[in-house]
Amino acid sequence: MADELSPTVLVVMGVSGSGKSTVAALLAERLGWDFADGDTFHGPGNIAKMQAGIGLGDGDRTPWLAAIAAWIDRHLAEGRSGVIVCSALKRSYRGALVRDRPAVRIVYLSGEPALIAERLSRRLGHFMPATLLESQFAALEPPGPEERPITVSVAHGPTLVVEAILDQLGYAA
Repeated sequence: MADELSPTVLVVMGVSGSGKSTVAALLAERLGWDFADGDTFHGPGNIAKMQAGIGLGDGDRTPWLAAIAAWIDRHLAEGRSGVIVCSALKRSYRGALVRDRPAVRIVYLSGEPALIAERLSRRLGHFMPATLLESQFAALEPPGPEERPITVSVAHGPTLVVEAILDQLGYAA
């Protein structure tokens, strides 16, 4: 699918292991939009902390969120649509990304802790250890209706999750 007349940026959010990167890449491919994984915006210090099993604080996340917001700003200014992955667990983080721009939409991938933990146990080669999952759920502030989220359960495979997102966006499957 080609870009709409006005650009849109979807921020795919959720806890680690919810399938954000997989779903967002498939979604971007289906829509023909640009894709970026927010993990690539982390500095080496943040990655080292997470590899050591240390959760990130708000101060650690500030430059990361600023880099993601800059990616969003660039896309909107250039008239390009995109899909970007960002855990965006707290309302304040999402606020830094969405601001007052209706062209930026949150896609919340929700899942039960047991399902996500099982998925994380099978994931290899990622810097985010499964031991931090509990802290992610503790920090999670699910988006409220005022954030206009597209909320989809990850209980089904990525293809069905993408179809549900496209349906909520009003695109024919």
